Amino acid sequence: MLVQIKDIKIKRRVRKDLGNLEDLKDSMKIYGLMNPITLNSRYELIAGERRLQSAIQLGWTSINANIIDNLTEVEQLEMEIEENNQRKEFTDAELMEGYKRLQRLRNPNIFYKIYLFFKRLFQKIADFFSKNR
Repeated sequence: MLVQIKDIKIKRRVRKDLGNLEDLKDSMKIYGLMNPITLNSRYELIAGERRLQSAIQLGWTSINANIIDNLTEVEQLEMEIEENNQRKEFTDAELMEGYKRLQRLRNPNIFYKIYLFFKRLFQKIADFFSKNR
């Protein structure tokens, strides 16, 4: 659901330090908001303060949000903690593999050229040995 940012209320939050938002803002500029923020039916923020603050700094006037109704204050706090606590960064190996795959997808011709080179090379070697029997 698209919500006007001016209508969102930010109550007392667990997270005090939002950290550097520049990378998140850059991502949101390029790809948009990939994961909606979460609000209760009174438009009080439950999860997604870094995304919300990034949107505000980018000058957005509205943002996609999931509205969850009929939550107790305890359930809302549990969701806030859970949403932030369950994130896991990529390991270095996972990140390297992801960037390798991305590089191959962005530059498929170079890998195809390498494949053709080795295919021709192996064919010439096979031809050489089959002629010299």
